[in-house]
Amino acid sequence: MSETDGVWQHCTNSAIRRAARQLGQLYDDLIEPSGLKGTQFSLMSQIALAGKDGTPLKPLAEGLVMDLSALGHTLKPLTRDGLVELIPDERDGRVKRARLTPLGAQKQEEALALWHDAQGRFDAVFGAERSAEMRSLLGLISTPDFAKAFRAAKPGSDD
Repeated sequence: MSETDGVWQHCTNSAIRRAARQLGQLYDDLIEPSGLKGTQFSLMSQIALAGKDGTPLKPLAEGLVMDLSALGHTLKPLTRDGLVELIPDERDGRVKRARLTPLGAQKQEEALALWHDAQGRFDAVFGAERSAEMRSLLGLISTPDFAKAFRAAKPGSDD
């Protein structure tokens, strides 16, 4: 099958998934010395943004466009390895918050240096401006408003 024979030539979903697999493999290869996969690094980096108080699981899952069970599955090895801890929310004990442990913060920083190399390579090949534009477009596609509009759209309508 040649480059022009694939379903990805006609299906945006297939094209994005195909590109995501390729990029995932390339980033994973460079982040591998840290012992983390790219998905783990991304999740830990998102948790790190919340700081020492951590982030509630529900908004974390929503921001990553994941359901809570998928988030729990992804968090399990990170908690097992002592990189992330789940703590009760101070105001509502039913709410769990994820935060990096000191070991997790150290591991995330180690992987961050490797990620900078991966991101720099991507920007060098793809172009930094195009890279930023693509992230912005993909960010738009990842919003609840886009999902709502997608579900309501009628084929053939440009509205």
